[in-house]
Amino acid sequence: MRRLLDATSKRIVAYIESLAEQPASDFAGADQVAASARQDWPGEPVPFDDLLDQLFDELTPKSMHHPGPGFLGFIPGGGLFHSAVANLIASVINRYVTVWVAAPALVQLEMNVIRWFCRIVGYPSTAGGFLASGGSMANFSALVAARQELLPENFLKGTLYVCEHTHHSVHKAALLAGFPAACLRTVPADDSFRMRPEALEAQIEEDRRRGWQPFFVVGNGGSTNTGAVDPLSEMAEIAARHGLWFHVDAAYGGFFALTERGRHRLVGMELADSITLDPHKGLFVPYGTGCLLVKDLNKLRRAHSVGADYMPPIQDHPERIDFSEISPELSRSFRGLGVWLPIKMVGIEPFCAALDEKLDLAQWITERLRAIDGLDIVAEPQLSILAFRLRRDAFAGAPGFDRLDNTTPEDAAHDALNQRLLDVINGKQRVFLTGTRLGGRFAIRICVLGVRTHRERMELCLEDIEEAVAEIVRGALSQEAPRQEEPRQEAPRREVRHDG
Repeated sequence: MRRLLDATSKRIVAYIESLAEQPASDFAGADQVAASARQDWPGEPVPFDDLLDQLFDELTPKSMHHPGPGFLGFIPGGGLFHSAVANLIASVINRYVTVWVAAPALVQLEMNVIRWFCRIVGYPSTAGGFLASGGSMANFSALVAARQELLPENFLKGTLYVCEHTHHSVHKAALLAGFPAACLRTVPADDSFRMRPEALEAQIEEDRRRGWQPFFVVGNGGSTNTGAVDPLSEMAEIAARHGLWFHVDAAYGGFFALTERGRHRLVGMELADSITLDPHKGLFVPYGTGCLLVKDLNKLRRAHSVGADYMPPIQDHPERIDFSEISPELSRSFRGLGVWLPIKMVGIEPFCAALDEKLDLAQWITERLRAIDGLDIVAEPQLSILAFRLRRDAFAGAPGFDRLDNTTPEDAAHDALNQRLLDVINGKQRVFLTGTRLGGRFAIRICVLGVRTHRERMELCLEDIEEAVAEIVRGALSQEAPRQEEPRQEAPRREVRHDG
């Protein structure tokens, strides 16, 4: 065991020490490496050192490097080392924590984490919840609980309300919970990508007149696409007035409530019936740790509790809980230790300071990008996500561009140049950004949430963007006319939320 740990620790320490020098992404030859890793039935044993070499030197590098300081795409996951050690301990002691009697003290540690989270979001001491594999499972459980509470057994007339920028896991949750697509309502957003409350209420009233049963409203506590925070207080008031369950998906943004600015921007989150959080985002722990909080724990229990003769008696003591009775999972890992240990080791203040730093960095680079001639900020940072794109007038004088309407949303040539801009930035491999579509147009996103991302890396990001803009504009001005980009090998597309 010591030999395995010693060999592993040497590789881990070397890996972490090299993160700042590693490329932010590396897909060159990734398909070939993946093909070389394809195996049939395991045959002869392989020496452990050889397996470590394969993992660290061959397989892992050909990917997006989420733990590195240059990963500014999708929603980064920090991979905090303290938490990785906790997960090793949790795997070694291998305790079963979904029923109280199996490991009472360890269940209590996980309950402590849940109570800390309730305090962060402004929930009362009577609230509760569970740690999930990620935001997708948390959103699913919230929806199932709302369906159980508010709809009859035949629930196919129930309607759900989301913003056009709500994470797609809510759509998937609706399908998995048995709702046909006709039950889902997408409410339009305003110019800041926030749900329009008046449109929400109008849609609810119209559905009632048509014989539907509105029951579930989702607000964004920091959307994945733009970081937008919906008008949560107004949405909570509408939901309460119409008797709907109000759920806030704060998987990305919820932990910014640890900062003064974040609390101000997330006002109204505490009014929700349920809240999704992702510690593997805002608390920087490794992937695989999400959370669902509810104001009334009995509502989760009514939706998830199923007994069996071989199970121990269900807890009815207010200070004890069986997580299997309030969540979908019966068997799972001891997730709580991966959150509890790092917070206990360093205290909560370093987490608060790190999140404040991310808000500062997002605002800093936004102002610097605004000063670059030819760039538009199309999504201002409400938390730590922003989006930008090249303006049309940056190509004044380029052949063919003077014939195109500057407001036309489906301008393939203009979008292609912005896609090319993203490729050039990422090709430098010092940062990794991702694209999206806003108002029908291609835009480039920056998400500042990596635990190892600091001012010096953002300065490199700015430098790469400035150089790429100059290169793209020069290239467009020198072309005979805007033309379609040549086919290129795309980087593997990954979901923004990395969870089960």
